[in-house]
Amino acid sequence: MIRAADPDVVMLQEASDPTVVRRLSEATGLHEWGARIGHSTGYLSRHAVTSHAWHHPRGSRHAFLEVELGDVGCRLFGLHLNAWFSKWSEMRRTREIRALLDGIRAHQDGFHAIAGDFNALAPGERLEVRGFPRWIRAMIWLSGRDIARDTIQTMLDGGYVDAWRTLHAGEPGYSFPTWEPHVRLDYLFTPGRYQARIGRCEVFAAPAEARTASDHFPLLVELATA
Repeated sequence: MIRAADPDVVMLQEASDPTVVRRLSEATGLHEWGARIGHSTGYLSRHAVTSHAWHHPRGSRHAFLEVELGDVGCRLFGLHLNAWFSKWSEMRRTREIRALLDGIRAHQDGFHAIAGDFNALAPGERLEVRGFPRWIRAMIWLSGRDIARDTIQTMLDGGYVDAWRTLHAGEPGYSFPTWEPHVRLDYLFTPGRYQARIGRCEVFAAPAEARTASDHFPLLVELATA
């Protein structure tokens, strides 16, 4: 599936086994890679990586990953926010994203992107509960029969643009689950001043292996580096 997408960089979630990530690197020809036992986020890259580091702000479930691509002048931040669908888990995700934005403040003037599994719905998007398991539907009902949208709103309020919505104003962009897509949980954001660099954004559902490689379809985004 990665070979079919032919990306320059892959930001991974649930990549807690470095042996698996190394094997992916060998199989795809993306020879720069990083993963750490116990951390969800990892990466593969065709470009030389100047530096990479995991940061774990207080209160966040997973560390977020910082990858600096020196030869293209871009910094990428990969994340995997707290799961569960309730107003309480949304409060935690909002705290996580605020901690991330505070932590990268020194880099916010330069070209960068924040991508990953936000486990959150965007403001104004429809919540389709029929495909959820009963226990998730029960949590949503207890939360007031909807899910708060504070996490993504925090990104928008911070001056970031949603790559999918930039190019697909009226399309749902469902990325989860692969066997019955009905919710968009995977995003890439970049500062609004770099919006013109977003050349392509799609939920990559081909080839057929994408349905078995993960429970999420990957988000494939093209960004101009200048």
